[in-house]
Amino acid sequence: MFAHIALRIRTTAGLLATSILLLLAGCDGSAAKQPSTLERVQEEGVLRVVTRNSPTTYFQDRNGETGFEYELVKRFADNLGVELKVETADNLDDLFARLNQPGGPVLAAAGLVASDGRKAQANFSRAYLDVTPQIIYRDGQRRPSRPEELIGRRILVLKGSSHAEQLAELKKTLPELQYEESSDVEVVDLLRMVDEGQVDLTLVDSNELAMNQVYFPNVRVAFDLGEPRSLGWAVAAGEDDSLLREANHFLNLVEENGSLQRLKERYYGHVDVLGYVGAYTFAKHLQQRLPRYEQHFKKAAEKHKVDWRLLAAIGYQESLWTPDATSKTGVRGLMMLTQSTAQAMGVVNRLDPKQSIAGGAKYFTLVHGGLTEDMSEPDRTWFALAAYNIGIAHLSDARKMAQAEGLDPNKWLDVQKMLPRLSQKRWYSKTRYGYARGGETVHFVRNVRRYYDILNWVTQPQLEGSRVAESNLHVPGVDKTVPKDEPSQL
Repeated sequence: MFAHIALRIRTTAGLLATSILLLLAGCDGSAAKQPSTLERVQEEGVLRVVTRNSPTTYFQDRNGETGFEYELVKRFADNLGVELKVETADNLDDLFARLNQPGGPVLAAAGLVASDGRKAQANFSRAYLDVTPQIIYRDGQRRPSRPEELIGRRILVLKGSSHAEQLAELKKTLPELQYEESSDVEVVDLLRMVDEGQVDLTLVDSNELAMNQVYFPNVRVAFDLGEPRSLGWAVAAGEDDSLLREANHFLNLVEENGSLQRLKERYYGHVDVLGYVGAYTFAKHLQQRLPRYEQHFKKAAEKHKVDWRLLAAIGYQESLWTPDATSKTGVRGLMMLTQSTAQAMGVVNRLDPKQSIAGGAKYFTLVHGGLTEDMSEPDRTWFALAAYNIGIAHLSDARKMAQAEGLDPNKWLDVQKMLPRLSQKRWYSKTRYGYARGGETVHFVRNVRRYYDILNWVTQPQLEGSRVAESNLHVPGVDKTVPKDEPSQL
């Protein structure tokens, strides 16, 4: 009997040992379930992204990394609770090669069109921005108005771009069409080359022109080539769809909460605000006028601890950098100071640009410091711009109206909705300080912010020694040559 029990114990132990060995064999690395792309990102705590170095995607400014694509993908990384690490590709071919490299970046955020030619290289997210391919020509040259008129013109596009794909497809129906591709240029270079007449035409997306047109006064849109297309993020074609699904969820979220629209407004809104004529005019004034007053802006900014580019943006909105500007209401000079403000700021001659800039800088600093302490940046600066234009008293009325409506009196996006009411009797009759042209103030702040954004990009350190800096475009801080087409007013 005892022998029988011992046999049963040995048999059970053997079965148990066999089961354990089988279980351990199942845990072998070759048989274990591999983590998904999203799980790897979360485990490593890092989202590795590849992009392009351009004003529409990613660049460095005085505050660090910025750009439309960067800010959007940074929000995605924050949403995942991981660190963002960005690397830039030399060209589009390099970008897709890195994306498909084992152990390389897991996401490409670079203003990419989900074209048919790219579907073998990558899988794309849902759209977050619609763009239109546009043929660009130089003002003063013959303007093509249809594809057939591209024949016989020198055309240059980015190698590996969706635009190269478009032209290749067009060539099937127009065999005489000729074009060149280059991997040594970016969109900024293409626009510069058209602006300077080095090539006849290029093809870029509408958002790229919107961001760059203010730097190149001679570029114009000839016509739209094809229908609008969508930009999306990309993951390697061989990857699972876990990260892509999470990206789509995030893009839905930022569209619903309005932050995607705010980013679009931040980077591309200046075209809606300035219009094409205003943008080209600003580009010319960057070359012809700003160099005369740049040092005055910098000295005043250093003294009052404010960004000189913000002062320059205010000056442009006020007078187009014209030192003898005069309004019908009596404000005068480059910073358009009233007589009383000028006297209070110690300005003897409002038409002297150096004095006007110094007075405007001092006044802005006083206004900024006079705001309530519960405001934080950057809203505090936008409120200071509003007060510079309309006065702190009327701004206070608008803030109280915002609070009464359940809005945040310390958020510029909320208070700007109230300012136009100050010109409507049903509203201003209930305020302490009465009527004011609040709608003009909203316009003033919006324009100054656009000019400030442009000046921030054009003065970036990475432009020094670049093709942009080598063009005729004056880059403040780089090109110190005063143009000869206008007499010096210093």
